[in-house]
Amino acid sequence: MRSDAIKKGIERAGHRALLHAVGVSKADMSKPFIGIVNSYNEIVPGHMHLDAIAQAVKEGVYQGGGIPFEMNTIAICDGIAMNHAGMKYSLPSRELIADSAEVVVEAHQFDGLVFIPNCDKIIPGMLMAAVRLNLPAIFISGGPMMAGHINVDGKSKVIDLISVFEGVGKVNSKKMTEAELAELEELACPGCGSCAGMFTANTMNCLTEAIGMALPGNGTIPAADTRRIQLARKAGEQIIKILAKNIRPRDIINEKSLENAFVVDMALGGSTNSVLHLPAIANEAGINFPLEKINEISKRTPYISKLSPAGENRIEDLDRAGGIPAIMKEVKNLLHLDLMTVTGKTIGENISGSKVLDREVIRTKFRAHSQTGGLAVLFGNLAPEGAVVKKGAVSPEMLKHKGPAKVFDSEEEVTKAIMKNKIKPGDVVVIRYEGPKGGPGMREMLTPTSLLGGMGLTDTVALITDGRFSGGSRGASIGHISPEAAMRGPIAALKDGDIINIDIPKCKLEVELSDKEIAARMAKVGKFEPRVKTGYLKRYVEKVGSASKGAVFNK
Repeated sequence: MRSDAIKKGIERAGHRALLHAVGVSKADMSKPFIGIVNSYNEIVPGHMHLDAIAQAVKEGVYQGGGIPFEMNTIAICDGIAMNHAGMKYSLPSRELIADSAEVVVEAHQFDGLVFIPNCDKIIPGMLMAAVRLNLPAIFISGGPMMAGHINVDGKSKVIDLISVFEGVGKVNSKKMTEAELAELEELACPGCGSCAGMFTANTMNCLTEAIGMALPGNGTIPAADTRRIQLARKAGEQIIKILAKNIRPRDIINEKSLENAFVVDMALGGSTNSVLHLPAIANEAGINFPLEKINEISKRTPYISKLSPAGENRIEDLDRAGGIPAIMKEVKNLLHLDLMTVTGKTIGENISGSKVLDREVIRTKFRAHSQTGGLAVLFGNLAPEGAVVKKGAVSPEMLKHKGPAKVFDSEEEVTKAIMKNKIKPGDVVVIRYEGPKGGPGMREMLTPTSLLGGMGLTDTVALITDGRFSGGSRGASIGHISPEAAMRGPIAALKDGDIINIDIPKCKLEVELSDKEIAARMAKVGKFEPRVKTGYLKRYVEKVGSASKGAVFNK
């Protein structure tokens, strides 16, 4: 066993003494050592219950014949970090999570690993670590939060976190009182779990299941459901079986399994952040996964389940309707069914007995919300390396849009302009210098999109940025414009009044300027000066690459 490096031989006497100090018996020394990589903390709602998930995992490991050792990584709540300097740290935390898992696992020579993530950057960070370490591993998330409910005119209305963010815009436009917003914020998030819609956390947890790194149910069983604890215990038992079969992450995560993940992503209309995270995971595995391939997958994948923020259903409804296995069964003709998974069975075997239990939540391909997927990557003279939009959350009238640019160099600037009613129907709001280098950290623009939504401008105003969006954003919100302004991308040349052409069906994003005019303007753009000059973000700016490549560190 790999762990023999810390427990066998006379020269390991000191190691054994330290292991005895943490409760390992002499008999335990012959058993596999399993690292439990947990992201539990008390500030993130999606993570505050992961101590209970870890306990169930450890019970499963003991039951399977292994010895579990729990360790922790950091975790950030994107909702709490939103719209202030804290959001600059969200995406950069992904690299720290991968690195911290690597150093502890390598230092202690575990035989196998169970990863316990739940929220936005923790899932891809841990997946990157799993691929990098390539030890037998399995994922078990904390599960989604239940939706909230509020009484409106004598009827119960389903709400979630995005309802609150959009409520701010409604208050600003006098469509809601501050008292009503206060009631909304108390009821929208009723307990533990990742926020209730098809936002980034739930997208990534569902895709971890689709890739084959988690057991069926990982993406959709609610955090408060006892089946979540049962699944965690089963994951603990399963890691011992995976170890015995020597099934490793790189046996599971490959070009075909990433294609499967994007098929499921398109069928669900998942978060645009998947277009950052899956390429980053591919990079760790040494796989080239160009953005153009995402559009190819989208063109052949029907959009069959419309969840919040695009629709009214939440993850609990998807779970009740059959979950990810039912989604995959519905699009099985588009999947590679012969791929291995952590169950020890293939994708095809895993989904063979699944059924769709609610045809309003999961539609047939013949009744699909659209015959193409819920995401699109746009290209053009404004985004030579690509930009991404959650087209399943765009109203039909905004799929094609032409309008004058209103240009801002930070999220703070545009937020003030929206709150002061300076954005008008037809405008194309441009937020630049918010990319991986420019931000730094590529902040999410949930506050601007939610304000626009709450003020009734979602169907008349587009927003484009070299930053990114929350999985909860809706409307013609186009992010990840690459190259970013800080890397001298064409978005740096834009001026107020420039006419922006958006054609989502044709995957086009362009400004009505000649190449000569863009080049002339770019010649006048000064050298980018980083906004942060100390600490981790300074080092992040120096190392991070383009969003079009997953915003990974340059080698």
